[in-house]
Amino acid sequence: MMNLRIQQPFTSTPRRQEGSVSVLMVIALASMAMMAALALDGGHMMLNKTRLQNVVDAAALSGAKTLSQVEGGVNSVSAANATRTAALNTLIQNANATGNNELATAVGGNAGTFAVVELASSVYGPFAFPGPTDAKYVRVSVQSYKLTGFFWNFAQAFGPGGLGTKAVAAIATAGPSPTSPCDLAPLMVCGDKTKNDPAAGMFWGFQFGNLQVLKTGSGKSSDPIGPGNFQLLDFGTGGNAVKEEMAGGGKVCRNVGDNVLTEPGNKVGPASQGLNTRFGIYQGGQISASAYPPDLVTTSSDPAITDDGTGPKYNGQAVTSNNGNLTAGGNPILDYNDWRTSVAACMAGASGCESNGVFERRMLKIVVGDCAGKNNGATSIPVLGFGCYFVVQPMDGGGKDAEIFGQFVQKCEGDNVAGPSPSTDAGPQIIQLYKTYLTGSGTPSTDS
Repeated sequence: MMNLRIQQPFTSTPRRQEGSVSVLMVIALASMAMMAALALDGGHMMLNKTRLQNVVDAAALSGAKTLSQVEGGVNSVSAANATRTAALNTLIQNANATGNNELATAVGGNAGTFAVVELASSVYGPFAFPGPTDAKYVRVSVQSYKLTGFFWNFAQAFGPGGLGTKAVAAIATAGPSPTSPCDLAPLMVCGDKTKNDPAAGMFWGFQFGNLQVLKTGSGKSSDPIGPGNFQLLDFGTGGNAVKEEMAGGGKVCRNVGDNVLTEPGNKVGPASQGLNTRFGIYQGGQISASAYPPDLVTTSSDPAITDDGTGPKYNGQAVTSNNGNLTAGGNPILDYNDWRTSVAACMAGASGCESNGVFERRMLKIVVGDCAGKNNGATSIPVLGFGCYFVVQPMDGGGKDAEIFGQFVQKCEGDNVAGPSPSTDAGPQIIQLYKTYLTGSGTPSTDS
């Protein structure tokens, strides 16, 4: 009798499976550990990218702010050096802030090696150092901020070619942009809307350096606004409002196309008490040096400029302007160009500057109005734009000579919200950040 033997299929025992499971668990745990490690490194990179970008943004803004203050100096290289110094000092101060220990270590004592500061006349570049003589935009860039690797180097062993150096970069561009001002002086000049050609240097009939009567004295013609007007605007009730706004305390924002109301009456006392704080002269109470400090430079020509009803005179001679340089009978008058040179020297640490002085306190932002057809005491005037005027001297407290003289300047510091476009117009400007554009391409950088 034949014995049949049935072959049982091969099956592994639990003991035999233990080795395979162990290998899979090791691989899974290693993968999870690598992912966690890369997540740690990735989070570390993102955090430091944000910190670096904040520091670079602040440095660019600081550089652009300083450039706006020193660009009137006689030496553009000195202005560029002052701009770079301000930007790098801001970068160092922010790098040394709490929580930025790793960044502070990377910057070390040589911010000039860590970051590059360049200047340009256009937000689109090209950027270089010291840049063009008419530079007004500043770019700060950090090409490579190397970071601690943690598990970075270990992870590179598992990928072809590796992950490269663990580092981040950042770049920022800052410069001026037009804005509708709020801290307006309650004054108006009448412009001509048919004579506004910025490309030709003409703004509502005004050109750079023109000396203008911003407020007339008693007995002087106030045409074309109308009788009883002295170029004052109704920005508030009473003399105290005029005093405060003349000192720089205006808070109501206006826009092109708005209508403003003229205010009849001379208001000599309040107007002079407010305006003259910009020269470090404090009279009449309620106005303090802490609230309204003087300009960095308060000097003016002696004797003062006057107006006999036929135009500004100095020592009896008619005042003329040539590219911002004021003269009368061949004699020079302290003007905007002299002030810019002195301010640039102040920023470089020169003596003779007001210790508590503030940049551009002598610059008034006033309404340029369309006065055509207006000839009433209290008149509504359309706003054509806003003019920047450098005040050449303090205001006399007497009615007859209670005039304010200012030189038209294409731009000045403003307040309120920055506009969407780079600086192309006259008037108040505000420093803001822009997208950084790759030179010649019009393409924004991914690191800005």
